[in-house]
Amino acid sequence: MRTLIAGVGLACLMFLPLSAHAGGGPLGIDHRVHKQNSGIWKISNQNIVRYGTILTVAGGALAFGDNDQLGDTFWRSVDSTVVSSVAATAMKYVFRRERPSKTDDPDRWFKGAGNHSFPSGEVTLVSAAVTPFIVNYGKDYPAVYALALLPAYDAVARVKVQGHWQTDVLAGAALGVGIGIWSSRRSESPFVLSLLPGGFQVGFIHHFR
Repeated sequence: MRTLIAGVGLACLMFLPLSAHAGGGPLGIDHRVHKQNSGIWKISNQNIVRYGTILTVAGGALAFGDNDQLGDTFWRSVDSTVVSSVAATAMKYVFRRERPSKTDDPDRWFKGAGNHSFPSGEVTLVSAAVTPFIVNYGKDYPAVYALALLPAYDAVARVKVQGHWQTDVLAGAALGVGIGIWSSRRSESPFVLSLLPGGFQVGFIHHFR
């Protein structure tokens, strides 16, 4: 699974608009790019990816239940998105990094309320959602690896609209992938499902057959 983490990180790096001048931040690559809130990079398109991911994962989990591998994968994707989103939110409040929309200095950390740039919650969520499917199906169906393009796109888009620094989106991808792998490899049943009434294990598709 280290290959998966490296692959997502490499995809993000390949598409990030790095300039010729030296950057800052923890990896020395952070710099503010020219804002481009248009075309495929528009925030509205980013929202389609984000909310579409949430609806797909939640809808699939409710539809299939935990009766087979696909349903179980959907529920583990739910686990992954919930846990990673909570972790990303907590990190935002700890690090309080200013967004590039506010400053051109990527080294402004711990700057008070309202500064929630690190890590990218959007990239964390999308990475966490797709990782269980890649883990469970990538070996047998290599086309599933194309799902990694979703967090890669979101990473580029978040940088282009000055919503995040480059290391924000890389950290979000690493966090989402890491928790997604953890969720996929747990021997116990999906955590969120265990908190719900037993009927959710059946799924709407199986329930109404």
